[in-house]
Amino acid sequence: MATAVLLGGMIPGAQAVSGVQEAAAELIYTCDFPEGEQPVRAGITAELPESGRPGQVIQPEKVVLDLVLPEEVSAGLAASGAATVGAGTRLAVEVSQDDAKARAEWAGTAAEPTPLPEAGDLVLSTSGAVPFVKPGASGDLVLEASDLTLELSLEKADGVPAEPASLSVDCAPGPGQEKALAVVGVEGEDGASEDAEPTPSATWPGEGEPTGPEGGAPEVGVKASGSAAANAPACVGDPGDEANMVAYVTGYANVTKLEAANKFPLACARITQGFQEIQFIDGVLHFLQNSTIDLDYRGKPQLPPTTGTFLTFGFMPTTATLEMTQIPTGTRPDGTRIENVRSDLAIEGVTSKNRTDVTLDFMLRLYDVKVNGVSLDVGDDCRTSRPFKLGLVGLGTWKDNVLNGYTLASGGELTGSVTIPPFSGCGTDEDLDNLFTASLSGVPGHVKQVQGAPCAAAQHPPEPGGVAVCTDEYEPLDVPQASR
Repeated sequence: MATAVLLGGMIPGAQAVSGVQEAAAELIYTCDFPEGEQPVRAGITAELPESGRPGQVIQPEKVVLDLVLPEEVSAGLAASGAATVGAGTRLAVEVSQDDAKARAEWAGTAAEPTPLPEAGDLVLSTSGAVPFVKPGASGDLVLEASDLTLELSLEKADGVPAEPASLSVDCAPGPGQEKALAVVGVEGEDGASEDAEPTPSATWPGEGEPTGPEGGAPEVGVKASGSAAANAPACVGDPGDEANMVAYVTGYANVTKLEAANKFPLACARITQGFQEIQFIDGVLHFLQNSTIDLDYRGKPQLPPTTGTFLTFGFMPTTATLEMTQIPTGTRPDGTRIENVRSDLAIEGVTSKNRTDVTLDFMLRLYDVKVNGVSLDVGDDCRTSRPFKLGLVGLGTWKDNVLNGYTLASGGELTGSVTIPPFSGCGTDEDLDNLFTASLSGVPGHVKQVQGAPCAAAQHPPEPGGVAVCTDEYEPLDVPQASR
């Protein structure tokens, strides 16, 4: 069962103009595991404004759940053959003003699977965007933690799903605990204030409405039922920048020496479109455009970290977390960015052919390495000895006003290859550079990436009759699926 990451949290400037308070709670939950009821410690933190006005959006930010599952649970998961645990959480939050009440769902996911410990407690952490709250009247707005659901995905050391492959666990807070997360003071005339911000939708168009009783009660955003963006990271466009687009990307990269492929989870690509140029080349009309792509994961130019499991030397299961960090392009003396995308649309009679070349520079770091289930201390600086290039090509054809294939403005599949350089800095007590160089470096590996249709935030909402490609929080509606 997938855990939704609510889109309502990605609203630039949605908080009331006030000080920020740190919300926090420590609770013991009773959770119904297959082994029976077990206690789970939950630390909940978030940032909220200290005060607000009726009709003004209040947006919780930086929501994190730190969970400690007892050793009995960890041992039970390991008994199923699982080596790693992916985690998602759904926390019910009661929102109230005097007798008026509403309920929000704070959902989050772990950034990467967590290896099961050989002994002791299992520690998990999830985070994610959560829905806004909009008070309809004055008076203290109280947020309290309530029921919790854990969604666990289990994999063996070789990446094959364990049995069972997933586990949904319902939890209830124990009696007599302080469940208050935060109190936001709301002052002013009831109803929308003159300077209140417009209510952002935490749903996709036509797929849900804000919840909460009428009569001045708090209004809470809800997730869109069955939305394709269930596990999409933050990817917010800039509505004030006509050249800006944002798009989700995902895909696979083959590790040729190991005869294996590694999946990279959804990432956010920020696209800055350049000027178009028209040229006649060999008698054919070409529309040329150079653009810049920057990856963005939690404010860093990188892909989300991912865990890969391979058979090193053909028989030894090795698990490692891979961190691909992009080296952004530089700037010219006039301050403009150096482009890393070249698009060429050639008009040939009734048929048009598009080619897009993307070149990205990366460094690759490895950490959390285990060989045959035993941790291998590679240190903090186990990485490629130099940057390397990833070249991707997307091809598209227009005929009879129908597009087949890829364009930067519509998305689609791009393919290419990458050659991993030798590694350096691996190992603390011994030099492990040659181990990873021999296993991963030197032979080109096939790469297949899928880009979703981008959100051009400055063009949202679209003209009458146009098709929406952005949420009302200026995130892409199109969330692609990786394919080999």
